[in-house]
Amino acid sequence: MSRRVLWVAIGVLALVQGWDAWTHRPLPRPAGVLVTSEPVQRDLVAARPFVRDGFTLTPLASFEFEARVLMVSRYRFDEESALSPLDLGIGWGRMSDTAVIDQLGLRQSVRFLTWRWRHAPPIPEPEITRSAANIHVIPANSVVERQIAALRPGQIVAAKGVLVEAARDDGWRWRSSLSRDDGGNGACELMYVESILIKD
Repeated sequence: MSRRVLWVAIGVLALVQGWDAWTHRPLPRPAGVLVTSEPVQRDLVAARPFVRDGFTLTPLASFEFEARVLMVSRYRFDEESALSPLDLGIGWGRMSDTAVIDQLGLRQSVRFLTWRWRHAPPIPEPEITRSAANIHVIPANSVVERQIAALRPGQIVAAKGVLVEAARDDGWRWRSSLSRDDGGNGACELMYVESILIKD
């Protein structure tokens, strides 16, 4: 590859990343709790597994939420991206309050949503864990995928679907958390998202 072609490729990549950053810039929000309700999870009785893109998905619980979008990330190259191309970070309660969020350094990478603070957490750390979630999104269709991919931090959304365990014939498995209190590896929700609505 010639040096000129390399510089053109770098320039195009920079433009794409710049456009992505602009279209996904945070939506300004005043201080105050924007979402008071917690996600609703219900046990399923006799839910049948179904196949999606070569993965067998076993529903574990119905799941719906109204929440503030904290972050959205697209994954293209990891093993899970064939099933779940997007991660959606959400917050409710005081994790939907701009005054709290602005004091946290939020980051979403390698399938985790993490946070840090400068001197002390703005709210107790267990409350942060209980009031935020990183959802590995399995979109039910291309419309849902486009809607989630276009979300901006700060938007209020409502979504419905099911938490699942995914499996492949080679023994690979990926199971959703069923708790809002856990943290670390295995604490994220794996959600088959059937619908999502931007509320504000």
